[in-house]
Amino acid sequence: MSKVNSNTQSANLLIEVFTEELPPKSLRRLGEAFSEGIFNHLKSANLTTDASVVTSFATPRRLAVQISNVINQAQDYPVREKLLPTSIAYDAHGKVTAPLLKKLAALGHEGIDLSTLDKAGEGKNEALYLNIVAKGALLEQTAQTALEQTLSKLPIAKMMHYQVLQNNGELADVQFARPAHRIIALHGDKVLNIHSLGIWASNQTEGHRFLAPGAITISSADQYENDLQNKAKIIPSFSKRRAQIESELLKAAGEDTVLMPDSLLDEVTALVEWPTIYECHFDQEFLEVPQECLILTMQTNQKYFALTDQQGKLRNRFLIVSNIETTKPHAIISGNERVVRPRLSDARFFFQQDQKRPLASRLSDLGKVVYHNQLGNQLDRTKRVQGIAIGIAQQLQADEKLASRAAELAKIDLLTDMVGEFPELQGIMGRYYATHDGENPEVAAACSEHYMPRFAGDTLPITQTGTILAIADKLETLVGIWGVGLAPTGDKDPYALRRHALGICRLLLEKNLQLSLPELIELARAQFTQKDVQEKAVAAEIYAFIIDRLRAYLKDQSVAGKPFTSAEIDAVLSQSPAQINDLIGRLAALREFNALPQAAQLAAANKRISNILKKTTTAIPGTCSDQLLQIPAEISVYQALQSISPKLNMAYEKRQFVELLKALVELSTPIDQFFADVMVMDPNPELRDNRLALLQQLHQKMNLIADLGKLA
Repeated sequence: MSKVNSNTQSANLLIEVFTEELPPKSLRRLGEAFSEGIFNHLKSANLTTDASVVTSFATPRRLAVQISNVINQAQDYPVREKLLPTSIAYDAHGKVTAPLLKKLAALGHEGIDLSTLDKAGEGKNEALYLNIVAKGALLEQTAQTALEQTLSKLPIAKMMHYQVLQNNGELADVQFARPAHRIIALHGDKVLNIHSLGIWASNQTEGHRFLAPGAITISSADQYENDLQNKAKIIPSFSKRRAQIESELLKAAGEDTVLMPDSLLDEVTALVEWPTIYECHFDQEFLEVPQECLILTMQTNQKYFALTDQQGKLRNRFLIVSNIETTKPHAIISGNERVVRPRLSDARFFFQQDQKRPLASRLSDLGKVVYHNQLGNQLDRTKRVQGIAIGIAQQLQADEKLASRAAELAKIDLLTDMVGEFPELQGIMGRYYATHDGENPEVAAACSEHYMPRFAGDTLPITQTGTILAIADKLETLVGIWGVGLAPTGDKDPYALRRHALGICRLLLEKNLQLSLPELIELARAQFTQKDVQEKAVAAEIYAFIIDRLRAYLKDQSVAGKPFTSAEIDAVLSQSPAQINDLIGRLAALREFNALPQAAQLAAANKRISNILKKTTTAIPGTCSDQLLQIPAEISVYQALQSISPKLNMAYEKRQFVELLKALVELSTPIDQFFADVMVMDPNPELRDNRLALLQQLHQKMNLIADLGKLA
């Protein structure tokens, strides 16, 4: 039984580390990791309760955590520790040996009453055990360890090394993300005597640099957030600060739409302690530049929030998030307007310069850009993509000339000044420049669309040419990179092959393209001259890799809100389908079939047939002869199969999967009777082979759209 310490006290705990400005792009994660680390240490030491609540704080200059219901000393607890086998602990006369005394001394129990030790086990397994009540962990000691270990394990990309003057007058070497200046450690209103980074804890922090400079005393852990907001002009909670920024941006935007990507919101939240929104403007003349360029330069270089009207057209006003609240913001507004002008001027200059030279005239320059040291340059790659795109266009009976021209121009915008300055605009600028050059609208669109989908859930190309080029581009990358031995390993996928494979799956499936996946892989391989890519094993590996990505995609799909099961997906994919455009239809049909009363029996029978055929070592005849059928049950199965086959074939050709599977119900009773009356492995080899041929034909017809045995 554990004892409850009489001096146990519960209160809220606060630990804060105050520093110079922390890396804004990682502040959110740093705050979360700091809170998790401190809490997990206290929890493992039993210093928290089930009612304890963790609140994380992170501002540009501080990481902090508040944990409720933290006790100052954990309960004592029983410990049972194995010491030594009794054969070693005692000699032949039953006297205590030196090894036992040494073991007890090492554990800090020298002089313990040996009669309190327990024996357990029998024979050679009998051992001596120590039973004691261990003291519960103390908060101050645990908090010291928690702080040191948590700070050492924070996800900091690059440490700063600096020196701190100690109380003894000596300099100590310290390393952390940024130089630290203060540490708060409060249990209720009591300061814990802990230290780290060369600093001893106190109850003081610092307020806003401009609105509330200087030291701020925190009266208790409970008052931390309130004191910072009211006395220090700081919103310490990252999530609350972010929510306020978002709300104020929407309010300031009025009827316009404010562009608030999550990454920008997070970064701006990490840059301010007391966010205030101001409206700024830029010259109307800059709207002649493609708005994507203006938006990107405002977001990337200045951390501004662009505004569009209800039609999605960029406005010449934008919003900034300032760290200073003032009734006279003119200097702040004019300063930001002055700063953004040269950025927008640069974008306009790049755009105007790029338009002086047609895209097509830069094609040969792609030969100067290395794609991969084993796969040649970008011009080589362009020709391979072109060959794949033409092949796909032929299969889809699409315009080969458009596909060829789009492939030729798609990567040329990589050579432009605008994309050189803003790589995120690749494809987007290609579309603008191709349109300016008078290219076919589908060709211009394909310059941008061939990157789609860029990420999970991204939109797909609208045009047929864009769709063709998107498949061709991803196939070339997947086959080429895989072929030279750079397949993904573990979490490492530097060439985003998983994303390319998933993109191919989505394009074929969601665009309902009747293209053979193995043939597409072969089409891509045929464009390469490298011997490594030509290895036959590569094609099979790539097909398996794409199917694996497809499996993950299908798990996220559903019918009537109910996701497909692993068994249903395995049933369809185990057939190694060449065309994947109808897989959702197959899965939906399988779901309906599975609800039929006869489904379980048919699935079990199919699995039994599969097992019989797998174990067969001899060659099975291609067809079953009705002349060799003797038993009524096998004749019945043969006749039922002959009767139903035309119906199954027609349903399969018309992709009427539900009707096909429901038709299989007619086979349920004959199959049951077959296995009850017929011995497949008859001693007569002629009869045995004929029955195996019958089962093989039956198995083929039952599994036209899925391996039903996977449902058993």
